[in-house]
Amino acid sequence: MEATGTDDVDKLKTKFISAWNNMKYSWVLKTKTYFSRNSPVLLLGKCYHFKYEDENELLPARSGCTIEDHVIAGNVEEFRKDFISRIWLTYREEFPQIEGSALTTDCGWGCTLRTGQMLLAQGLILHFLGRAWTWPDALNIENSDSESWTSNTVKKFTASFEASLSGERELKTPTISLKEKMERYSDDREMQNEIYHRKIISWFGDSPLALFGLHQLIEYGKKSGKKAGDWYGPAVVAHILRKAVEEARHPDLKGITIYVAQDCTVYSSDVIDKQCTSMASDNTNDKAVIILVPVRLGGERTNADYLDFVKGILSLEYCVGIIGGKPKQSYYFAGFQDDSLIYMDPHYCQSFVDVSIKDFPLETFHCPSPKKMSFRKMDPSCTIGFYCRNVQDFKRASEEITKMLKISSKEKYPLFTFVNGHSRDYDFTSTTTNEEDLFSEDEKKRIKRFSTEEFVLL
Repeated sequence: MEATGTDDVDKLKTKFISAWNNMKYSWVLKTKTYFSRNSPVLLLGKCYHFKYEDENELLPARSGCTIEDHVIAGNVEEFRKDFISRIWLTYREEFPQIEGSALTTDCGWGCTLRTGQMLLAQGLILHFLGRAWTWPDALNIENSDSESWTSNTVKKFTASFEASLSGERELKTPTISLKEKMERYSDDREMQNEIYHRKIISWFGDSPLALFGLHQLIEYGKKSGKKAGDWYGPAVVAHILRKAVEEARHPDLKGITIYVAQDCTVYSSDVIDKQCTSMASDNTNDKAVIILVPVRLGGERTNADYLDFVKGILSLEYCVGIIGGKPKQSYYFAGFQDDSLIYMDPHYCQSFVDVSIKDFPLETFHCPSPKKMSFRKMDPSCTIGFYCRNVQDFKRASEEITKMLKISSKEKYPLFTFVNGHSRDYDFTSTTTNEEDLFSEDEKKRIKRFSTEEFVLL
């Protein structure tokens, strides 16, 4: 009886902590993000110039950002649509229980996994939809003001806590059917794009069957000694994403792979080996590759000399973003203006969405407004991502990135390098693994070293 009483107390404690986290990470005061009309804005390789025509006009309140007292003509709507179209993955609550734990939420510990998901999602969008694609409904997402946002959060917390004690779920809000949404699209191409858009999001659903969902990523993390509730650093997440893509058994994903740099070095022959599915010289069978490079931009604090480097990276068409953040918090960096980084924040707890249903709602997977952060606040540990469609694309990208590294590097050596040959040519242990051991001993040592250097747990 005593043991049963203790279990009941532990369950009640877990439910209370879960409800508290749901409130803590849902209580987000909406603040305006200010952009200058005098400086260009870079978003994942695309440049936007904000200029005004009429000083007496005001920026529409629904835009979510303010441009120094002037309306911006030209690219403001294009920028908003482009930003909102990126896939936003945040903390979630009430998803199916993670195997081996009692957790049904990742609030407080899963932010780096979420930013890693966002980077991978951007790579998949480039692969299937292209950089020019934008979500037709992007500008229909409305921002909540501070009063309604916080009042809704209070209601949500109350309902969440009561539901957690009674074991009930919150009622879901009715949504527009997929059929009704499909009728909006003018041609077969747009409809096909929307099908892929939904498919990509479904791969990141919070269920055990989702290919790149939290449950699967945690399973791969176990191979490196991580478990649900642990802190995951940018380098560890890079290796987990690689394993997730390599192990994905889906016909649409046969044409893409992931390469993780070794000790800040990209070995070109290793990358090309991963891309080539046969010995034929024809490039039609080349795989696309997402290259992930874990780096440190300084010691305990980020070195300001790396600002130009980060700007240069985010200006490249090949860039799919940066898994980074500031101390104690992970963000997905996607652009910049002047000396401020533009990012998406995973630290907002949203309700579980069942992506297995045909017409699941998309709105909570798209961020309605950008956030900015001074580069000086950036944590030095991060992982940079690039996408290359085929071998020729990789060769061009490596040349352009190398030039950018030399220009932006104020030190004798660049932050990372591309070298010819294989890693084994430089006495590195091959990273080939069998199915029973998803991480080689060399990888485990490298991951362990990185994991001791990265963010501090909240």
